[in-house]
Amino acid sequence: MKYIVAIIQPGKLTAVHGALLDIDIAGMTVTEVQGYGRQKGKSEIYRGAEYTVDFLPKVKIEVAVSAEMAGKAVEAIKEVGASGKIGDGKIFTFDLQDAVRIRTGETGEGAL
Repeated sequence: MKYIVAIIQPGKLTAVHGALLDIDIAGMTVTEVQGYGRQKGKSEIYRGAEYTVDFLPKVKIEVAVSAEMAGKAVEAIKEVGASGKIGDGKIFTFDLQDAVRIRTGETGEGAL
């Protein structure tokens, strides 16, 4: 099993959600987060005063999938999440040792 964490632009959430549904990945967790990478924030002018926004709004998506589906999930997120501009985000993949469905007690891939 694999645990995929993707940090994407907020405007890409609907497209990523749709792409994951298209490959039969129905469960995901979404969190609104703030951060920066190589872009290191941005400077803006508001009412004549310049200020720097250090943390930019992003969306964090977390998905647990079988090892066989991990490549398809990463490719789907990458394909629809990309705009080609700086700040598109990152995708991280981790090995997932176990999962337990609380309601039924199922473990492993059956819990996904």
